[in-house]
Amino acid sequence: MPATRLMPTEEGQDLIDLTREICLKELLPQASEAERRAATTPELPRDAFRVLGQAGLLSLPYPEEFGGGGQPYEVYLQVVEEIASAWMSVAVGVSVHSLTCYPVAQFGTRAQQEALLPAMLSGEQLGAYCLSERGSGSDVASMSTRATADDDTDPTAYTLKGTKAWISHAGHADFYTSFVRTSDDGGRGLSCIVVPGDAPGLAFGAPEKKMGLHCDTVSEVHFEGVEVSADRLVGERGQGMAIALSALDSGRLGIAAAATGLAQAALDHAVAYSKEREQFGRPIGDNQGLAFLLADMEAAVTSSRAAYLHAARLHDAGRSFTKEAAVAKLVCTDNAMRVTTDAVQVLGGAGYTQDFPLERFMREAKVTQIFEGTNQIQRLVISRQLLKSTTSSSKRG
Repeated sequence: MPATRLMPTEEGQDLIDLTREICLKELLPQASEAERRAATTPELPRDAFRVLGQAGLLSLPYPEEFGGGGQPYEVYLQVVEEIASAWMSVAVGVSVHSLTCYPVAQFGTRAQQEALLPAMLSGEQLGAYCLSERGSGSDVASMSTRATADDDTDPTAYTLKGTKAWISHAGHADFYTSFVRTSDDGGRGLSCIVVPGDAPGLAFGAPEKKMGLHCDTVSEVHFEGVEVSADRLVGERGQGMAIALSALDSGRLGIAAAATGLAQAALDHAVAYSKEREQFGRPIGDNQGLAFLLADMEAAVTSSRAAYLHAARLHDAGRSFTKEAAVAKLVCTDNAMRVTTDAVQVLGGAGYTQDFPLERFMREAKVTQIFEGTNQIQRLVISRQLLKSTTSSSKRG
């Protein structure tokens, strides 16, 4: 696992240490077997989330007055990294849950925050983030799931119809932070509504059969005439696109941190194997070709951690971090794919078997380059931010 790193506060370091202890005692011993079982019989490790919730680790970046941990994002993300180094599916779930709470915490009214956040941040609940659809992944503005108001002038309720796809925790979540169409005005016609998990009319598809992250249960969410009180509309009608994009900036950092933890775990296994495995009368790590490969893996993990921490510090300072979040997501997930692949190579034939977790790490790394915005979309975000800032600088000059 990652070495101890300097933290902004002693409390922050204590949280990292607590997380590491929980990971070693509670998560790591069951991760491989749980993932193996879930490959054939999907299951969400709710007990693992309950353990983290009871330790206060599911609400770290949110205000204490609503039951959160009141911690900087820098601390929260390092907690996610620690969890990912033990069990990637659970780390992704923690990141997803944090993402689902963000709209209410940042865009909700005071009344909504007081009514909804204490339960969301209690450690007992899990949320689902309903944005993607089969026909609208990267193209968010093309979504078709619709919410119809009972009175356009002064609505008291909305009725939701449509289907969301690739939703983590579907069928298990206690609430669904959902983005829906409330008008036909393109991207300006989207809104955000928090749907209770027990709302009549909610239905779910069969779990997707995925390459990896088997304990991150993913399926479709069907809104079959789901009626939701108007007081669960977050922000203004038509503000949904802005809310979703803002949330994704923070969510991408969660995935970046998780990918870094996964890469760290792969590196740790590769280093340990290189010290123990002997060929030609000496440990294989003594061979320069393999030693240099390990050095490159370490450089990749270290640079990944620096990338997400830089973005987190901008976030904590209240500065714009859209570009830096996209950079971190791109760098960390590409590096995770590379490091896990190289770790399999270090172990040779053993790395290709299920006797070691490296083949699982390699499969899990792949999806990090896809969800929370593909890495091609990250390049689009980065380039647009660069050109936008260059244009602004030119005008100032």
